[in-house]
Amino acid sequence: MAIDLEIKDQIALVTINRPERMNAMDADAYHRLSEIWQEIRDNRDIRVSVITGAGDKAFSTGADLKSFLGNSTDLGDFWLTQRGQLLNRGIEMWKPVIGAVNGYCLGGGLTLLLATDIRFATPGATFGLSEVRRGVLPGNGGTQRLIAQLPHAIAMEALLTGESFDAETALRWGLVNRLVEHEDLLETALTTARRIRDNAPLAVQATKELALRSRDVDLPTGLRLEESLLKLLRYTKDAVEGPRAFAEKRDVEFVGE
Repeated sequence: MAIDLEIKDQIALVTINRPERMNAMDADAYHRLSEIWQEIRDNRDIRVSVITGAGDKAFSTGADLKSFLGNSTDLGDFWLTQRGQLLNRGIEMWKPVIGAVNGYCLGGGLTLLLATDIRFATPGATFGLSEVRRGVLPGNGGTQRLIAQLPHAIAMEALLTGESFDAETALRWGLVNRLVEHEDLLETALTTARRIRDNAPLAVQATKELALRSRDVDLPTGLRLEESLLKLLRYTKDAVEGPRAFAEKRDVEFVGE
């Protein structure tokens, strides 16, 4: 299939599997990816996910433009805002997502990466949003997330010139957490996923939601939301298990309840 999903030990590994097309995604791939995000969101046996691209040349170069050429559009689809939700197109995903970039990360590949929480890349990775060079704009959050995650002038240069930039630049700008050699990339991402998986899952999801929502509310409102969720978490089994395991000097066993 164009998008592969493997679930093991409460970690979901999502692989964009079209290496012959630089992991560009056609309509079927986008549909499958939407289904996978819903599965990760709703499956309580999944606590964290990793997304990467097959092969050693590309994470994803975004939409497979050749597959969309000549397709007519229906303006009525514009108001179907909940159809085909993706990580970067509005689905509310409070489980952490880790990106592992193994090559070209362009267009929709970069807008997808911008919706992840933690990111690793190979030293040879290349990033960019070139949509303005093709008469369109970087949709699915490109204009929204890049300006929120990078300094204004840097984000505007990338958006308005459409020029690509290398992995060292992405690291310097804070777009990725770390550069990792290709042979270590996936294991580095999975090791981080395991560290997150071993924490209390409801606390992890609450923390991610609060961190993301804080961008859209004032500080007093954010503090109040934080206080509310903290009180709510104290009624969970995991909030009892954590201190108890520490006091008894044993491994903690979180159940997500």
